[in-house]
Amino acid sequence: MSTDMNAVVDAVVDAVVETDVLIVGAGPTGLALALDLARHGIPALVVERSATLFPGSRGKGIQPRTQEVFDDLGVLDALRAGGGTYPVGMIWKDGQRQGEHRMFDEVEATEADPYAGFALMVPQWRTQEILYARLTELGGGVAFGRELVGLAQDADGVTASFASGPPVRARYAVAADGGRSAVRRALGIGMTGETVDPAPALVADIRVTGLDRDNWHFFPPTEAGPGLQGGFLGICPLPHTEDFQLAAGFADPSAEPDLSLDGIRKLVATRTHLSADDVTEVRWASEFRPRAAMADRFRDGRVFLAGDAAHVHSPAGGQGLNTSVQDAYNLGWKLAAVLRGSAPAALLDSYEEERMPIAAQMLGLSTGIHRGEVRRGAATQQLGLGYRGSALAVETRAGLPEEALRAGDRAPDGTRAGIRLFDAYRGPHWTLLTVGTDAQAAPDLPGIRTVRFPAYEAYGTGVFLVRPDGYVGWAGECGERGGAAERARGLAEYAAVVGVATQDPVLNGAALDGAGQ
Repeated sequence: MSTDMNAVVDAVVDAVVETDVLIVGAGPTGLALALDLARHGIPALVVERSATLFPGSRGKGIQPRTQEVFDDLGVLDALRAGGGTYPVGMIWKDGQRQGEHRMFDEVEATEADPYAGFALMVPQWRTQEILYARLTELGGGVAFGRELVGLAQDADGVTASFASGPPVRARYAVAADGGRSAVRRALGIGMTGETVDPAPALVADIRVTGLDRDNWHFFPPTEAGPGLQGGFLGICPLPHTEDFQLAAGFADPSAEPDLSLDGIRKLVATRTHLSADDVTEVRWASEFRPRAAMADRFRDGRVFLAGDAAHVHSPAGGQGLNTSVQDAYNLGWKLAAVLRGSAPAALLDSYEEERMPIAAQMLGLSTGIHRGEVRRGAATQQLGLGYRGSALAVETRAGLPEEALRAGDRAPDGTRAGIRLFDAYRGPHWTLLTVGTDAQAAPDLPGIRTVRFPAYEAYGTGVFLVRPDGYVGWAGECGERGGAAERARGLAEYAAVVGVATQDPVLNGAALDGAGQ
């Protein structure tokens, strides 16, 4: 059922709106977090400064790991229906096709990595619409036109004030309000980084004639007129629309891109074989200077930074939106466990511990791709990222080979005897997975789904406690060999720290058995 959050908030006159979590910003980060919290049954209020969702295509690439996240959140089918694969690049010169250009190194999908091999292209505005629709199905919504003007916190919560409407009191708040985050500024948290390119760039959604929709069209640098000199210009068809995304760089750091219809027509006519009149409409346009920067910290008391509020990327490589959504996915289950009272507040310390190194790594990757030092390939798909160094990654097995799956790693997919692991993991619960070992020897964790699986190369053998965000939290052996009782106690203690015991009471210990068949 859809909820008109503006009406709900406006109904509170001369009072304070109360919620468990206040999310500032209704971009992909804020919407994904609100959706994750909703399926955990945690009330959250999303506030957005603008009157509508973001209208541009900007972050159009959804990497394989983020596809897995969206599969879990129940929106991947809609995104696939509204998106498509990246078209092959076509290089043009003097109005003639020069040959194909492939943007990505080939990576094959496997049973363990079913979405590997391609990034899904979906205009950002459509991704947000799909997330928003799913959120409203779960009873959530967004209060639009709410500009944050003040933020204060104490030991028990956060109070936010707005240019219009009543203040909001929340137990926790999350800044998902972009690179110019008002929340981050209010907290006095700095950004440390570098300018990736001192010259400006332009991105726009346009309607254009004279180009096919089967290719991403690239135009090498040309000697252009004053203010139009520059390098890269690309025009990419956006799936299931009449639009193309135009991206253009400028060589002169003092250039001021003209975002008007006339300005973009002149740019296209100067840099390509198309005429100005071939550009029939500009639906959205923005300029930026590519920068790589990260917040000095991702948490201040009861306020967390996520997405572009925490890290700003060059768009090259398509890592910004993906890293941002995964911030939300990491934080959502932790907030839910603490707010529900099933885990201590110290669990929230792991958000910054786990996400800051990932953000730094992805910033370096994006910058390398922007500068032509790195090609898009396996690293950009984000399937190899994990949290082995985290305090939440407890590996109790010794003598593992280097390539073995360990605590902190992403839990791979696989199917045996009709049981697909991603289906078993889907939802807000933890999963106790036994692989090639006796499930009866595994410790009993009340309310936890147990999956018994035969030996499988992607996992080896052992017992794996898989987190709600699809990473292995605890790994060990729970057979009859020595130390079994001690390992069982260790797993029970781990479960208490991370809030496993009451994470999913609906399952009531449901078991899936795919072993021995």
